[in-house]
Amino acid sequence: MGSSSSTTTQQSQSSPWAPAMPAVNGLFGQLQGLIPNVGVTSPEQGAINQLTANGQAGNPYASSIGGVANSLLNGGGATNEAGRVNQNYQNYYAATNPLASNTNYDPMQTPGIGDQLQALKDSITTGVNGQFAAAGRDMSGYNQKALGQGLTAGLAPVITAQYNQNVQNQQGAANNLYNAGNTTTSALTGMNTQANANKVAGIGAAGEANTAQNWGPQQVITAQELAKSIPSSNLGLLAQIGIPLAALGTNSSGTSNSQNTPSLLQDITGIGGLFSSGAGGTSAAAGMGQAAAGGASGIMGMLGLLSDRRAKEDIEQVGTLFDGTPVYRYRYIGLPTVHIGLMADDVEKDKPEAVMEIG
Repeated sequence: MGSSSSTTTQQSQSSPWAPAMPAVNGLFGQLQGLIPNVGVTSPEQGAINQLTANGQAGNPYASSIGGVANSLLNGGGATNEAGRVNQNYQNYYAATNPLASNTNYDPMQTPGIGDQLQALKDSITTGVNGQFAAAGRDMSGYNQKALGQGLTAGLAPVITAQYNQNVQNQQGAANNLYNAGNTTTSALTGMNTQANANKVAGIGAAGEANTAQNWGPQQVITAQELAKSIPSSNLGLLAQIGIPLAALGTNSSGTSNSQNTPSLLQDITGIGGLFSSGAGGTSAAAGMGQAAAGGASGIMGMLGLLSDRRAKEDIEQVGTLFDGTPVYRYRYIGLPTVHIGLMADDVEKDKPEAVMEIG
């Protein structure tokens, strides 16, 4: 098979709308004047210098923040009074425990009760004996009996009351001691809980302390980044304006190469323009023109060639004519378009005059 190639060169040029050119040129002139001034201004440089100096001096509160963090990590003093609270309990325990642990309720061993009973006994004895003495019967049997009854009636309530009071005092002391123990335990537990909470808070404060410690260098970095980013930002703004203006007028050129390889049908017949493949499908106009120039025999030859099975591919029978001649769907070799038609060898069997041999 043969082939052919071609080279095409294209050039195009576009320019802004002519009446707008003075304004475009004016904008370019202003942009060019601004380019030398995109750097840091004097006030900006002063602020950057101040930020740098502040950063180099360090955070004035870094030491205090670090002290707070250390204090919190050590509990924040929450347990400083634990020893005093515990000592207060020990003092209370020492004073209260003898009574709280005493189970001897004998009223006669109660301090002061003996004197009270003796005074009451003397009073009763004097009264009863006086009455019998006045009657001339003192020291009689009845006198002794009456005295015993009087002492019992007068002393028994006092002794009973003191016994009950001793029981109440002991139970109250024991209960108070128990409550004091619970109160002390609760206070110490609260102190420890607060100390642990302070330690947890100290972890966060330690992070803040580190941040404060690094504040100075960070400020220096921030200041220097500003010194670099301000000119870059200014240039970027100018570029956003200038680049679209520069693109308003453009020149373009290009070269394209193409190569055509004839199909088997073209190679057999030598009719290079019989078929051409394009966006609109397959065209046989050029080949028909050449065939027409050769007269009827040329046209018949072309028709015979178009029906030759050797020039086709993807052949598939889709039906028959009324006389039994098969009808096929096919494509010409190397061409995309699908056709419906006959095969020359089938037609030749019944109508040989309709087929012309070529080559």
